[in-house]
Amino acid sequence: MTEARNVLGGSLQICCTSPMTGFYRDGCCNTGVGDIGAHVVCAQVTEQFLDYTRAQGNDLSTPVPAFDFPGLKPGDRWCLCASRWKEAFDDGVAPPVVLAATHVSALEYVTLDELKQHAIDCS
Repeated sequence: MTEARNVLGGSLQICCTSPMTGFYRDGCCNTGVGDIGAHVVCAQVTEQFLDYTRAQGNDLSTPVPAFDFPGLKPGDRWCLCASRWKEAFDDGVAPPVVLAATHVSALEYVTLDELKQHAIDCS
């Protein structure tokens, strides 16, 4: 198995472990065959984004104990679906991203330049 890469070409870094994120709930924005939504963009969610995604039908703020989901609050990091991040970008409400923790496959949905416009770890 090859090591997961980030959009900068390095090793994929941890996005967040509190709350535990990732399609595999391993703290990383890893992806695989079962990840139909491509949960590969490590974002630091904002209130504006949480309101936006709720209006789109994906409420990330409300806890869902049955799925051990605590609900997100502004400032939390979460592996977002690349297509939802792109929609938010196009609508002017994209949350900041952590490039080192964003999986390279995000580049199938958005450009590196688009991600860099919202990067909080860009050097």
